Amino acid sequence: QPHHMPESHRRHSEWSPHRFLSWARKIGPATHTVVRHQLENRPHPEHGYRACLGILHQVRHYGNERLERACVQAVKIGSPTYKSIASILKKGLDRHLSSQEPMLEHDLPDHGNLRGSGYYH
Repeated sequence: QPHHMPESHRRHSEWSPHRFLSWARKIGPATHTVVRHQLENRPHPEHGYRACLGILHQVRHYGNERLERACVQAVKIGSPTYKSIASILKKGLDRHLSSQEPMLEHDLPDHGNLRGSGYYH
């Protein structure tokens, strides 16, 4: 890594859409959908990195299962954002969702600015 860069820039350079999507996929399909939404609804995927980190770091406090259920809820209400997911987790609203309820990637509403997963390969 370039040593002339400030540390915050060096850390930022370690991330990529593929890395975020891979991490999210390990948590679950709804989390993957939310992270994909963050990356695809920005003029440049890099603009969504901070939101992706915020969402994915919720695992530290709440665990994979609760984050996945919160992402299901956020997609259902049409608000797959960090703010919504953090609120769902904080208020325990994810606990009202059956862990058996499936979440498919195509459940996210169509949006004119979505690039699709092929854009990142």
